[in-house]
Amino acid sequence: MPAVFPMLTALSMFYYMCLRRRARTASRGEVNSRRAMESSARALPLNVELVQYAKEVLDFSSHYGSENSMSYTMWNLAGIPNVYPSSGDFTQTAVFRTYGTWWERCPSARRPFQRTPPSFCSQDYVELAFEEPVYPTAVHVLETYHPGAIVRILACSANPYSQNPPAEVRWEVLWSEAPSKVSSPQARQFTPCIKQINFPTNLIRLEVNSSLLDYYTELDAVILHGVKERPVLSLKASMADMNDLDEEEEEEKCGCDVDPLGQQLSLVTLREWPTNGYFDKLPYELIQLILSHLTVPDLCRLAQTCKLLYQHCCDPLQYLHLSLQPYWARINDSSLEHLQSRCTLLQWLNLSWTGNRGAISVAGFSRFLRVCGSELVRLELSCGHFLNETCLEVITEMCPNLQELNLSSCDKIPPQAFGHIAKAGSLRRLVLYRTKVEQTALLSILNFCSELQHLSLGSCVMIEDYDLVASMMGAKSKKLRSLDLWRCKNITESGIAELAAGCQLLEELDLGWCPTLQSSTGCFATLARRLPNLRKLFLTANRSVCDSDIEELAAGCAHLRQLDILGTRMVSPAALRKLLESCKDLSLLDVSFCSQIDNRVVLELNANFPNVFIKKSFTQ
Repeated sequence: MPAVFPMLTALSMFYYMCLRRRARTASRGEVNSRRAMESSARALPLNVELVQYAKEVLDFSSHYGSENSMSYTMWNLAGIPNVYPSSGDFTQTAVFRTYGTWWERCPSARRPFQRTPPSFCSQDYVELAFEEPVYPTAVHVLETYHPGAIVRILACSANPYSQNPPAEVRWEVLWSEAPSKVSSPQARQFTPCIKQINFPTNLIRLEVNSSLLDYYTELDAVILHGVKERPVLSLKASMADMNDLDEEEEEEKCGCDVDPLGQQLSLVTLREWPTNGYFDKLPYELIQLILSHLTVPDLCRLAQTCKLLYQHCCDPLQYLHLSLQPYWARINDSSLEHLQSRCTLLQWLNLSWTGNRGAISVAGFSRFLRVCGSELVRLELSCGHFLNETCLEVITEMCPNLQELNLSSCDKIPPQAFGHIAKAGSLRRLVLYRTKVEQTALLSILNFCSELQHLSLGSCVMIEDYDLVASMMGAKSKKLRSLDLWRCKNITESGIAELAAGCQLLEELDLGWCPTLQSSTGCFATLARRLPNLRKLFLTANRSVCDSDIEELAAGCAHLRQLDILGTRMVSPAALRKLLESCKDLSLLDVSFCSQIDNRVVLELNANFPNVFIKKSFTQ
């Protein structure tokens, strides 16, 4: 009989390994559903569940609306629902700036960073504060139009209403999933199965990916359910959670585990191994090529295996292009410090979404660029709220080869700081969407940065005279290929004429929600005649666009691929047919809320021109 016990132990171990393998191959949805059911069954009813709507919108990456309005803005997510359970396009909802893949098919599209982990697919985010910190038991998102964009929900340990900021800010993923196509655009209450966390929270973050949507997703409200005291779990529950370690490993890959990336980088120590296996028989370049497919955390892990791979993983050639955006929750001053020695040849750097709530200091950012900025060509800093005037000054001093700078939604940078950008005379791309750039600084930038090819000034509300800015572009920005003037408040036909005369290489022009442009002045006809290379033209919400404008586009812009005339009342089906017959490359036509274009006309046009996506939005 004693010989039986070792056999039983071996069988137990084999059974345990089978269970672990089964857990690894299970889908995230199955694991989350099982965990949620177990949790609901085993949690002790210690206190009453609180139900809260968002009290305040703290931060977001983009929105469709204006900075001076409530229509289509993220601020509509605060408070009780305005629209739900109704479906359709409503101004009282929160709407992000983009949808689908149309923005990736434009001349202004940015090239992707190759080392982005497949698990990170977020394009936009919004952060919401609630009144009371709770241990979350459920999160409900009321989606009222084209649902399905949410890909991650996170909780933060920091209380935005506390007078004493914590020494460490933690983010935990409550739920995540790859983008999915929802068959119906109708309203729904989205309630994913969330995991339990070990700290109370009143700060929830939604991350979205709208690439599979046929139109803008619209969110109405977010409801947080939770309890004030941490639920007590049984021993069985703890054992079950141990079997879900594969899910925790996946969250680490997503970049939101507790330990900062700097700790992981600092753990890269050289171990003594007798041999390097067969790797030392491979050419150095071949090993470099193989390792180029690994993410930054994987490089850190691999560096701990042997001397040879340590050398390869720390080679600056592995860090020519570095995107830290997927790990935004873990990046801090320590992370940048540990990366410095490896990034001396750095050319592309993506720090978008990183450094907020004190994670990156001005001093830490400056130290990094002083060491790693000399070869930098591209710098992505979207939503970097730690940035100030000193940072912009350091960028222009330490990065003499800089060609691309993205400051989208960096709304904490003071207006006077943008003048430093004029020192970056080699700039070819500049994104200032939702910043406080003023007219004087912008004119200086245009004067000294004559190599600009792509410029985004969408929702820059502090520019007083866009006609003067357009005149300067026409005189200085001869190489401009794309221009975003979304929601510029005062450009007129005079500025359009100057722009079209001087920037004849323009392929992309966004004049959406520019209320001072009127078709009767001939401004749209001027664009069609003088800009034959136009591929994308957005005239969103300009109700004066008429048949003659469409006919001019059909005659002069044969390469047009995307046209948005949402909201016009004066375009007929006949003019659209002429456009579709002339512009063979047209792939997107938005005729939402065009009073003369009803659903019958859209169906007819879709039947005759099947290669064109013709969008007709609606309101119920």
